[in-house]
Amino acid sequence: MPYLDPNRINRIVIKVGSSTLTHSTGKLNLRRINMLARVLADLKNSGHQVVLVTSGAVAAGAGKLNMTQRPRETAAKQAAAAVGQCALMHLYDKNLSEYGATVAQVLLTRDILDNATSRQNAANTFAWLLEHGAIPVVNENDSVSTYELEKLVGFGDNDRLGANVAVLCGADLLIILSDIDGFYDADPRESEEAKLIPVVSEITDELRALAGGAGALGTGGMAAKLAAAEIATAAGVDVVLANGEDPDIVLDICSGRARGTLFRAKEGKKA
Repeated sequence: MPYLDPNRINRIVIKVGSSTLTHSTGKLNLRRINMLARVLADLKNSGHQVVLVTSGAVAAGAGKLNMTQRPRETAAKQAAAAVGQCALMHLYDKNLSEYGATVAQVLLTRDILDNATSRQNAANTFAWLLEHGAIPVVNENDSVSTYELEKLVGFGDNDRLGANVAVLCGADLLIILSDIDGFYDADPRESEEAKLIPVVSEITDELRALAGGAGALGTGGMAAKLAAAEIATAAGVDVVLANGEDPDIVLDICSGRARGTLFRAKEGKKA
């Protein structure tokens, strides 16, 4: 069975995490954002439909507000998100426009997807934007929603937001870009013998235990990424978890090259 058939990849959702978009100082990584914009525009020029789900609003806002560390209080997080969302969208619009692409901002909250009418309205908006060549840039509306910020109910994180958007859009592929090369059989930061799992055909209890158990593998967000993969693959969407340090990896993945970890979609599930 081939890794991925590029001829069957048309609609792509790319989720990019804060660690990919920012430096260790917390400031935005402008070079990487520009590289990501070039990749997105090139995918669109090659005939693909592309959606970007982005983190980084709180981090960007904290930097612009001269906060010395990430805010802890909900009101401060929401304020930082309000400032940072403007900064992010300005950068995406500026960089993508230079490559001839049109950007659309889409802010979602969990209740939008929980309500049948608003969910359909959102799906219609995505469909129209994609059919007319725009690149939707999606984030949770953190300035008014506390779902993600307080991790109560709802998306819980932008990995699951990306999965929900992929399902909503009827995507063929979800690419989750992070600061790790893929899914390992142990924490690679603690074990030199940890091995990358190139393909996952079924998400088992054993894999869930690896992702959610003690240690950095569980606390570093791997459980959320596995949960996102479960949501998307159950709906017939292939998922690739890969390192976003070099955004060109997206082009490799879409050309069918083996990169990161592929979570195969369940056959016969996609509408």
